[in-house]
Amino acid sequence: MTTKSSDILLGIIGGSGLGERLADAFGASLDPVLVDTPFGSPSGAILAGKLLGTRVAFLARHGDGHVLNPSAVPYRANIFALKSLGVTHLIASGATGSLRENIHPGEIVLVDQFIDKTVGRERTFYEHAAVHVEFAEPACPVMRHWLADAAEREKLHYHDGGTYVCMEGPAFSTRAESEMHRTWGGDLIGMTALPEAKLAREAEMAYALIGLPTDYDCWRPVPEGMNRESLLGEIIGNLQRASEASVQLIRAALRDTSILRTTPSAAHDALALAIWSDKSRLDPAEIERLRPLWGRHFG
Repeated sequence: MTTKSSDILLGIIGGSGLGERLADAFGASLDPVLVDTPFGSPSGAILAGKLLGTRVAFLARHGDGHVLNPSAVPYRANIFALKSLGVTHLIASGATGSLRENIHPGEIVLVDQFIDKTVGRERTFYEHAAVHVEFAEPACPVMRHWLADAAEREKLHYHDGGTYVCMEGPAFSTRAESEMHRTWGGDLIGMTALPEAKLAREAEMAYALIGLPTDYDCWRPVPEGMNRESLLGEIIGNLQRASEASVQLIRAALRDTSILRTTPSAAHDALALAIWSDKSRLDPAEIERLRPLWGRHFG
């Protein structure tokens, strides 16, 4: 499915301060939209409007005031709400710990792979059907190329690719776990990218994640003489630097969205061969309940 120019609607999922940062950066006002879903209410109101001529819809993942911990985020409601508004491409951002010496806190990482260590989270919309989406490339290559080109133009210090290990939390890793994640090939450790990325694929939305490393996780010893208060201050400073860089990146990318308008993403046809159930045997009420997600595959 080739996305037409008029069909582009960019969703953005980020931390509580990112919406205000975007509005300030673009000199634009984003209007709140309340959306209800079969999976309850999303994390908060979705801020909708236009940035540099592209329609956008922003959602703060943790809600107003950062009140939702990673396990409490209503991931299904968030993705369903964005899809119901017509979002075709989704940029997510999230604070992470770095598992690699060369990925410095305050930089940005265009994640290309995930390892799922979460437990107990709802991982699918399709509880009453057999739906198996392909997920070998969880981050859309088209979107990653688009963001990487923008990062090059802006001369941002970024990493093109990285494996994000998603843990349940809310406690951070033990040192043994942190070392294990490194042996697995992990580059970043976080708590929020999954099941978010899987649900976006089930909703046939192209998805890209901007990882924002704030510290080196606990595998790397804290510098001698640094107390907890100064460490926290450094982490907050790194997050602010990375967040500002991500806003700069999104602004630069929005100046030229031609690749998104002309190059199909495999994610946009994720359900074409993924619905294994005999459609005639599925409950019509269930088909209607999830129509914004899979309706086009039922005629």
